Amino acid sequence: MPDAFDTAANVPRGEFDFSHRPETDQAFENALAKARNGTRLSVEDAIELLTTGTDRSGIDPRRKELVLEAADRRRAEVVGEEVTFVANLNNNVTTACNTGCQFCNFKDRSEQFRTSYQDDHGGFTKTPAQSREIVADALEMGIYEVTSVSGLHPAFALDEEHREILAASDRGDLNYRPAGEYDTDPGTYCEQIEAMSVGGVHLHSMTPEEAYHARRGTDWDYEEVYGRLADAGLDSVPGTAAEILVDEVRDVICPGKIDSGEWMAAMEAATSVGLDVTATVMYGHVDNEAHRALHLERIRDLQDRTGAITEFVPLSFVHEETPLYEEGLVSGGATDDEDELLIAVSRLFLDNVEHIQTSWVKYGDAKGLKMLTCGADDFMGTILSEEITKRAGGDYGEMRTFREYVDMITAVGRVPVERSTDYRQRRRIDPDDPPFGPELGPKADGTPMLE
Repeated sequence: MPDAFDTAANVPRGEFDFSHRPETDQAFENALAKARNGTRLSVEDAIELLTTGTDRSGIDPRRKELVLEAADRRRAEVVGEEVTFVANLNNNVTTACNTGCQFCNFKDRSEQFRTSYQDDHGGFTKTPAQSREIVADALEMGIYEVTSVSGLHPAFALDEEHREILAASDRGDLNYRPAGEYDTDPGTYCEQIEAMSVGGVHLHSMTPEEAYHARRGTDWDYEEVYGRLADAGLDSVPGTAAEILVDEVRDVICPGKIDSGEWMAAMEAATSVGLDVTATVMYGHVDNEAHRALHLERIRDLQDRTGAITEFVPLSFVHEETPLYEEGLVSGGATDDEDELLIAVSRLFLDNVEHIQTSWVKYGDAKGLKMLTCGADDFMGTILSEEITKRAGGDYGEMRTFREYVDMITAVGRVPVERSTDYRQRRRIDPDDPPFGPELGPKADGTPMLE
């Protein structure tokens, strides 16, 4: 299978015979002119900007800077000089998962969690009561949001009705085992949602992949699933599990996961029951610029139909301890140039999504700040705990304080702003008026989070 492309230099990367290649009949200069004057970009335009021109190999430094400048100007026009962040907690319920994604080292094979398995596996599963305690403690620290993304534990069902359906089924393809076979019962999805919905906190959870797991073996549609979750306390849906919304890439990096059509259907269903959503891209593995441009088009189309995407979150692939790297399918992740261009082209292409996020978890502080000059305007959240990137080899820490945010954002001449998950509440922070702590959370009073 010849000719996948190294996206930094257009030289062979891997051995994948992809039909989508970073080749166009467009000219870089034409694409840049459209970006500068605000004309809606095509996929071919995006490919030209991401590659800095398909008429030559590699990233052209001068052209790259022109793309970044256009994106930074667009950012200033759309959102001004504010850089937002949220006081939040990550509470991932379980690492048990059998999906087998090649880019992931977060999961642990679920068989290892069964009571009959005697060896240590290093994973975890939390009961609803444990999740509630974790959230309640963080709420006292002033958090506004709880984000929860978990492995697909075989004992997970949507609710008790779903559990009864799964227990009565004689199908062998549903990835279901009774909770009694495991050392720890994760409860149902609705029980976990109810447990984490404490004291007015905003609960951001249940990705399309989890929603798919929560309807297996039934004839329920995604509207039914997200409706029940909303009744249990779910407030918004993270658009992770998107990876690259091009199935020839998904067939390599996550063949056991839902396809791009299922992801889109789940997201539209979530919006139809009144839930806000975010959207992501996870790039820099076997994908090329054509795949990234097609992904951006599908996100823009989704936003045209729903208007419910609050932010777009580019996630650079962290490769060090993942199967893709260990099995020799990739030799590394995205380059700095690729990261900067992906942020910039996201800002220019997604003319209907107001906020573009930069990730200190993926990029580190210095590079994350650099992305604020490439079109990004949001800088994630306090997090307090982060297991997914850390397990893949990331080493940029597990939390950020308000003091760190204020210092970093003001150092680059921008305005620090605490926000709600949906961006509808904002509070500008005066860097000359310490101490710095959250005020938008249900129990926040401005006290620094670690005191």
